[in-house]
Amino acid sequence: MDKQDATRDFTFAKLSDLTLPVTFRITQLEGNRKTHSATEILEHPELRFTGAQSKAPSDLYVTCQLVADNKPLTIPFRTSFKAFKTNFVWNEWISLPIKYCDLPLSSQITFTVWDISGPRSAAPVGGSTFRLFSKKWGSHRLLLWPGQEADGSVETRTPSKVEIERDDLPKLDWLDTLAFRKMEEVRAAETAKSDRLFLYIDLPKFDFPIIFSEPEPLVPTPTPGGIVTPSPVPSTPALINIHSDMHLWAVLDPEIARTNPVEDKHRRLVRSHRSGPLDRELKPNARIRDELNEILNFPPTQPLTSEDKDLIWKFRFYLTRDKKGLTKFLKSVTWRDPSEVKQAVEVLLPMWTDIETDDALGLLGPGTVDSRVRAFAVRQLARADDDELLLYLLQLVQALKFESTPSEIRTSRSSSNHGLSNEDSGLADFLVSRGVRNPILGNRFHWYLMIELENKLSAKIYGRVAYKFMTKIMELENGAARREILRRQGELLAMLSTRAKEIRMSKDARPKKIDKLRASILDSKNGLHTMAPLPLPLNARIEITGLIAEKSSVFKSNQFPLLLYFQCADGSEYPVIFKNGDDMRQDQLVIQLFTLMDRLLRKENLDLRLSPYDVLATGTQEGMVQFIPSKTIAAIVSDHSTVLNYLRLHSPDEGSVGTYGVTPSVIDTFIRSCAGYCVVTYILGVGDRHLDNLLVAPDVDFGYILGRDPKPFPPPVKVCKEMVDAMGGASSSHYARFKNLCFTAFTILRKSANLILSLVALMVDANIPDIKHRDVHEQIQEKFRLDLTEEEAIKHFETLLNETSYFAVVFDKIHDLAQYWRS
Repeated sequence: MDKQDATRDFTFAKLSDLTLPVTFRITQLEGNRKTHSATEILEHPELRFTGAQSKAPSDLYVTCQLVADNKPLTIPFRTSFKAFKTNFVWNEWISLPIKYCDLPLSSQITFTVWDISGPRSAAPVGGSTFRLFSKKWGSHRLLLWPGQEADGSVETRTPSKVEIERDDLPKLDWLDTLAFRKMEEVRAAETAKSDRLFLYIDLPKFDFPIIFSEPEPLVPTPTPGGIVTPSPVPSTPALINIHSDMHLWAVLDPEIARTNPVEDKHRRLVRSHRSGPLDRELKPNARIRDELNEILNFPPTQPLTSEDKDLIWKFRFYLTRDKKGLTKFLKSVTWRDPSEVKQAVEVLLPMWTDIETDDALGLLGPGTVDSRVRAFAVRQLARADDDELLLYLLQLVQALKFESTPSEIRTSRSSSNHGLSNEDSGLADFLVSRGVRNPILGNRFHWYLMIELENKLSAKIYGRVAYKFMTKIMELENGAARREILRRQGELLAMLSTRAKEIRMSKDARPKKIDKLRASILDSKNGLHTMAPLPLPLNARIEITGLIAEKSSVFKSNQFPLLLYFQCADGSEYPVIFKNGDDMRQDQLVIQLFTLMDRLLRKENLDLRLSPYDVLATGTQEGMVQFIPSKTIAAIVSDHSTVLNYLRLHSPDEGSVGTYGVTPSVIDTFIRSCAGYCVVTYILGVGDRHLDNLLVAPDVDFGYILGRDPKPFPPPVKVCKEMVDAMGGASSSHYARFKNLCFTAFTILRKSANLILSLVALMVDANIPDIKHRDVHEQIQEKFRLDLTEEEAIKHFETLLNETSYFAVVFDKIHDLAQYWRS
C-alpha cells in the first residue's frame, strides 16, 4: 500500500476476529456516602452495621454481570475481599468466560457496589449499567444510582454516565503532568461537594477501532460423494478496507428511531389531496373492498403496513359504517400529525357506527393515548347491562391505570404528541355510577379497588376512585347502610385473615388446627358464630348470618386453607375456602374468563355444563373460593377402579345399554363438561393437570395458567385416559360426540377471540405472576390459530386431541408417588 492509499483508506478490526475474553478493571469508588440520622438508627438498629456510619472505610465489594436483551450472558462476578484504609480502591482485573467475538450488539455490563446492612446481609450502595458498544475503550467514570441494584434491562433505570477519555490528544509529558494534576484537583473539589457516587473502570485498549460484525457464514461445498459440507469463507485479515466490505458493518445510527422524512413527506402528499369533500363520497370497487375486508379481519396484534394504513385512510369515510373498522382506522392515523388527529377524533369518530364490546375494551388499553377515543369506548360500554358489565369489571378496573388524568406515565408519554387530548375520558365516573346504581356490581367494584390500593405505584389512582365511589354512595337515601355493609365485610375478612394466618403459621398438627378454628368461631368476642345479615363479599347475592363451627375445617395442604360453612339468611348453607399466603388473582382471572366463555357458548345454544364457581381475591396473598363438594379422579380410580364404575354406583340405569348401565343424562353431562373443560383449558393454557387436580365437579386450582406448566412436555390439550375410558374408549360413539362438541366449542370461541384477547391484554399490568411481563396476547392468539380457516383450525385441534402424551402418564405416576410419601 503506497502513502497515498494509506491516507485515503480507513482500517478497522472486526469484532468477529477478536477471540480474547472480555476483560476490564474495576479501579475505585469516589464520592460522599450519606450517613443515617440518629432517628433512623433508633428506628432501624441494623443500620449501625453500615459502613457509612463508622469512621473507618467499610468492606465494600462490587458485583458485575454481562447481560444482553434482558438476559444474562454470564453469572455474576464479585471482587475479592480487600481491607480499605482511606479510599475505596480495588484495581482488580475481571476476566469473563465469554469472548468478544461472541457478544451481541446489545451487550451491557451491570455494576453494583454492596455494603453490609446487617448480620449476613448486604444492601446496594449503588448500581450502574454500562453499554459495552458505542463507547470508547479506555477509562470510564460510571454514575452510581444510590440504593439501587444495577438494572441490566434494555430500557435500564440505572444508566451510566460516560466521561471523556484522557488519551484523545497526543501525549506531551511536561504539559500532561501539569494538566492532569490540575484536573485531579478540580475533580477532587467537585467530588467533595457532590453527593453523587462514581465507579471508575478501565477497558483494554486496542491498536485499531473495533467494529461490530457478525461471525462469517459457512458456505456449503459439495464433496466428491455428493454430500454437501459447510466450509468457512476464507478469512480476511483483521485490518481491512471499509469500502470493499461494507456489508459487514453494523453502524450505529442515532436517528434510527426518528421518522424517515422521505416517508413522512410521501404520507402527507398522499393524504393531503384526500382531505376534501370528495373523500366523503369515495367508495371502493369489488377488488379494493376485498382488500379492506382482509385488513379488517387481521388479528388485533398484527401490525399494519404503510400501504394498509394509506388504503384505510383513503376510504375512512366509507368505513365509518363498519363497526369492525374503527380499531384499524385508529392504527392508520399518524398521531404526531395534528391535522390528522383533529380530523380523526373530531370529524370521523363522532360519525362512526356503534362498535362491539371487544373493540371498546381494546381501546381502553395503554396503546390508546387520546382521551377522546377512550371516552368513545366508554360510551359504547354504557350500552352493556349490569350482568355483562360484571363480566368485564375486573379489566375495566385495570384500565383505570391508563387514564390520562391520574397517570403520570401516560401524561409523559403523550406530552410529545401534538393535538392529543389529555382530558378525563369518564371511565372512572362511569364505573362509579354503575357501581352505585347496582349494589351487587358495586360490591365487586369495591373489592377490586381495595386490592389495587395495596400496590404503592397505583394506590394514588385507585384511592381517588375509591373516595369518589364512597362519596356517591353516601348521597343515596340508604347510603349509610351500604357503607356500613362494606365496613362490616372488611371486618369479617380481616378477622378471617388473622385466623387463617395464625393456623397456617402454627406448628400444631392438623386436628389441633381444626379445634383452634372451631373454638375461634364459637368465641363470642370474634362475632363469627352469629351476626346480623350481611352480603357475602364473594357473592353479594348471598346473605350470611354466621359460621357453622362444627362443619368448618382445615384442608391438608401446604397453605392449610380454611373450609368455612356459612349459614345463610334463607336457611341454606354456603361453603367457602379461605386461603392466606396464596395469590388468588390468577384464579380469579381464569374463572372470570371461564364464565365469559360459558356465556359465549350458551349464546350459540351450546351448553357444555360448565359451572364456574365464585372466586374473589381480597388481597395479593389471600382470597375466598366457593367450595363445591367433589371427588378427584385419582380418588375415584383408587376406590372404584374406573370412573365408569363410580358413575354406575351413583347413577345406575340397568336398562340402558348404550350408556353402559349409567343414566343417559349423567353420561351426557360428563361428555359435555369434558369437552368444555378440554377447550377452555387449552385456550388459556391451564397447567398442572394431574389426576389429583381433575375433579368430577369443577373444583380446580388454576395455579398454572397461560402456558406455565410445572411439568416438562405438558400436552396442549388435557385429556386423560380415565376420562376417555369413562366414555367407552377412543372408538366409542360417545368419544366421537365428545370430539364433535370440542370442535364446535373451539369454532364458536374462535369467533370471539378478539374479546378474550382484549380482556387478557388489559390484565398484563395487573402484577399477576403468571402474566406479568409476558406476551400473553401472542400466546393465546397462537392457541386460536386465527391464521387458519375454520376447517383447518378444526383439523389442527383434532391433531392435538389425538396426540397421546407418554410424559403425561409418567408424571402422573411420579405425582402419585410424591403424594404417597408426603402423606
